[in-house]
Amino acid sequence: MLDDGDDIHPLFHGAPKSTEFRKLRKRLVQQVREAVDTFGMVKPGDRWLVCLSGGKDSYTLLAILHELQWRGLLPVELLACNLDQGQPGFPATVLPEFLQRMGVPHRIEYQDTYSVVMDKIPQGRTYCSLCSRLRRGNLYRIAREEGCSAVVLGHHRDDILETFFMNLFHGGRLATMPPKLVNEDGDLMVLRPLALVAEADCEKFARDMSYPIIPCDLCGSQDGLQRQQVKGILDEWERRSPGRRNVMFKALMNVRPSHLVDPSLFDFAGLTTTAAAPDRDNSTEIPQLR
Repeated sequence: MLDDGDDIHPLFHGAPKSTEFRKLRKRLVQQVREAVDTFGMVKPGDRWLVCLSGGKDSYTLLAILHELQWRGLLPVELLACNLDQGQPGFPATVLPEFLQRMGVPHRIEYQDTYSVVMDKIPQGRTYCSLCSRLRRGNLYRIAREEGCSAVVLGHHRDDILETFFMNLFHGGRLATMPPKLVNEDGDLMVLRPLALVAEADCEKFARDMSYPIIPCDLCGSQDGLQRQQVKGILDEWERRSPGRRNVMFKALMNVRPSHLVDPSLFDFAGLTTTAAAPDRDNSTEIPQLR
């Protein structure tokens, strides 16, 4: 049960009483609420499938969404879901036992996509792309079966920045994971309420709450990934200039198509001046020095 009246859900059982943790918790609630409001994620009465991997980010997502729901700021139904993809060594009992103990409505689904990935991807290549597509397809199916209108993912601010730079460096396009989008079939929303949250805050929150973290490298394909290289670059920039990540993320929310070079976004060909140019030969105006 709850420790005292300050704890609003079993997910917060044993929460530290320190001022530092209280500030962290308040910041997370405010940032998730801001993302939900800014990007218009909520339609009252909807049912959300909250995807839980067992990592620090998804635990943070689950807890903060339940706090917002309790406060009456998130008028939706929440269903936690974990997709066990058959990875060797995956602790299959950890999440079911945790969710049961916390009293969180949930669904555990087993689909051996790991064997499919191992069969299709040559040895030494990265599994993540195919693995994520198979996972996404199964999550969409589960959402439809459960009557959910949205699939809710735990990607945070740093994930969004890393994806932007991966597309910039390797994909030749300016794009990232948006906080809200419609799936290809047009019947489900994909939401990322942690879009404004720093990864370091997720890590500290989950660690302070002692959630049973499941590692994300069970398949053994994480080393040397392009994402890890980009993350290293961003870490170095942040070390040299603290706050750099936040500034870069603000830039993603302050796009000026007229100051880029994509003619499909801005009509450069049709751009004209608003007044006729002065006749400099007959003008008596004294030119200003610059």
